[in-house]
Amino acid sequence: MAQQERAIRTRRIILEAAAAVFDERGYEATTIAEILERADVTKGALYFHFPSKGDLARAVLDAAVTTDGVRPQALKLQEIIDTMLLLAYRLPREPMLSAALRMAVDLQARRQFGTAWPEWSALLGELLAEAKGRGEVLPHVDVEDAARILVSTWTGVRVVSEGLPGCHDLPDEIALLLRMLMSSVAAPTVLPRLEISAARAAHLYDDMPAWRAEVAEAGAVGLTF
Repeated sequence: MAQQERAIRTRRIILEAAAAVFDERGYEATTIAEILERADVTKGALYFHFPSKGDLARAVLDAAVTTDGVRPQALKLQEIIDTMLLLAYRLPREPMLSAALRMAVDLQARRQFGTAWPEWSALLGELLAEAKGRGEVLPHVDVEDAARILVSTWTGVRVVSEGLPGCHDLPDEIALLLRMLMSSVAAPTVLPRLEISAARAAHLYDDMPAWRAEVAEAGAVGLTF
């Protein structure tokens, strides 16, 4: 078990190092030597877990599809909102997420590895379908269309806000986006109950250590969330 835990930890260290360098330099400019130096591991250890730089890139993209830190809520739409708000708060702080977005918007990297957008669309589509089944979503809303638009506009806000003059904090911008979009998605009785703010994003982020501790404890006794 200790050996398995070390292997998992080593893999994570390598992946985080690769993401940090990808985020700083871009995929094409990054070398294996730079990743090895950042991770402080042997070449054998790296290639044991990731046979190529391309495998590292794919793993970074896979890791970016995450609902970590999102707790179950009375409203499924609130869970969707929390997922997107928390991602906005985490992205500037976590190279794994920002590297995935950088590769997704880079044409050459996108042609090689694709993006995580289909996985994000599928995830949000499932959550929206569940919300619609509970009566939280307007009857005419197509959940697949709505999921695709949520992913597209979230990404667009991130890309455009970086190029605008002045300071445009991503959680504030995403909260504004979600308030606009949810007015076209949520049932009238549900909309006033949704909490959509940058302050909630910060709260969710601050709660992540406690969330991780609870997940780890549950895993240790064989439970799942």
